Amino acid sequence: MRACQVLLDAGFWHDGGINFWQRRYKRSETCVSGMLLAVFCWFGMDDPRVDRLAEHVVAQQMADGGWNCRAMPGYGRATHGSFHTTISALEGLLEYERFRKSRVAREAQARGREFLLAHRLFRSHRTGNIVKHEMTRFSFPPRWHYDVLRGLDYFWECGAGPRGHPDKRLEEAIALVKSRRKDDGRWVLQNRYPGKTFFELENPGEPSRWNTLRALRVLRWWDGVVA
Repeated sequence: MRACQVLLDAGFWHDGGINFWQRRYKRSETCVSGMLLAVFCWFGMDDPRVDRLAEHVVAQQMADGGWNCRAMPGYGRATHGSFHTTISALEGLLEYERFRKSRVAREAQARGREFLLAHRLFRSHRTGNIVKHEMTRFSFPPRWHYDVLRGLDYFWECGAGPRGHPDKRLEEAIALVKSRRKDDGRWVLQNRYPGKTFFELENPGEPSRWNTLRALRVLRWWDGVVA
């Protein structure tokens, strides 16, 4: 909790979001705001600024249901949601919904999930092509990056989709996860993103405990088995 207090005190910005780069940028960063919203709520941080942070994240949702940090003033004014920003916002709002029983957060997530579903979790809704092949490779920790397994893990965690009414737009993503299972029943670490690391959890190309855990619970959820 002390660490949460340090992060909130250092990053909370007057627009209600998180901005750790205040000398350089005069607006908050939506990806980071979503990530820290998840952290604060997971630890049960009862601070009015956490509620303002949730309001800020909801307010950044775009017309297509997604989020994009580049849609904010001074950052290019993007007109289409970003997979990366969207998954961070969804994860943060899920934790806030649990923390505050927030209907607004729940409704915003429903719109955000529809954004991902419209893209079948990794394809362009216009051409049907894979948006980025990195999205089909499973990494851990994902940092700010989106991939199919991270997206499905969110669907599992919030319980949206199957439960007797599977959304067929998830089927290709599920098939991708199944296809990556090795003969020994495990999944490997396919990708690793650069960033500060205090110790290595796993090595790319080798069996991954985290990817295996997430893949197994996603597939169990898809099959309608209560974990």
